[in-house]
Amino acid sequence: MLAFLRLVVFGFLILTVIYVVVSFWSRATRRRKLEQEWQASDRPGDKDTYITEGMAQYDRSLRRKLILLIYVLPVVAVAAIIYVTNFM
Repeated sequence: MLAFLRLVVFGFLILTVIYVVVSFWSRATRRRKLEQEWQASDRPGDKDTYITEGMAQYDRSLRRKLILLIYVLPVVAVAAIIYVTNFM
């Protein structure tokens, strides 16, 4: 039981680090694309306002929510492996 608890704690910590890195990377990529779009267009309005509105749309997007699968998929995979190993 202690080994399973250790797996859960370290697994959660590792998944959290991966989640934070992927989240920051995704936000930086989106911000860079917004800056490129603003420069390529006829510069509609203020750059900071354009980027702020674009990032607000990103915060409500499906892409941001899909990053949460970083927590879900490994847990489902481990549960499936444990089930297959013990009950099949």
